[in-house]
Amino acid sequence: MPTTNPTLTPDEALAVLLEGAERAALDRPLRPNSDKSRRELLRKEQHPIAAVVGCSDSRVPMEYAFDVGYGDLFAIRTAGHTLGETVIGSIEFAVEVLQVPLVMVLGHTSCGAVDAAKATFDSGDTPPGNIAALVERILPSVVQAREDATTPGLSGAVEAHTRRTVKILRDLSHVLYRAEKAGKVKIVGAVYSLDTGTVKLVDPVD
Repeated sequence: MPTTNPTLTPDEALAVLLEGAERAALDRPLRPNSDKSRRELLRKEQHPIAAVVGCSDSRVPMEYAFDVGYGDLFAIRTAGHTLGETVIGSIEFAVEVLQVPLVMVLGHTSCGAVDAAKATFDSGDTPPGNIAALVERILPSVVQAREDATTPGLSGAVEAHTRRTVKILRDLSHVLYRAEKAGKVKIVGAVYSLDTGTVKLVDPVD
């Protein structure tokens, strides 16, 4: 059952999310922590069990995907879960101030942002406006997926981008690096399937 107990270990927090994802995928959600009393309890403080860095895609509502409720997730969403200073700062806030024990980068199948980067790589055409800046941040993942070729096509690019995002967080944030080394937080990557509703952890990048 989901909880906002701040004493959860990183492994316990991960287990809560994965168990909730399994319930949701099997169409057996508990819909915990979703009533008025829960909202009132959270008026003065919050103790989320995880920071989830995910895509803005409307088909991946995090609380539904993990069968959790008010106050359980510190959610950070950008198209293609792309990173920038304010995004990384938000994650650091969750770890340093809210003391979340888990940071999860959540990619998803059929990601439009990753597909746009893949199309740019294939065609050489630059997308309009600031979409170009978005695509530019994802392009290295597309290249990496092509070189790896373990999982072909868009699925491989999504997995590569998820792994690379985790690595960037470790490389660019001393706050997150120190917290993980101290065992205070775990940083993981996962991919949500739009077809099945399942959440699969991806192997880390060294």
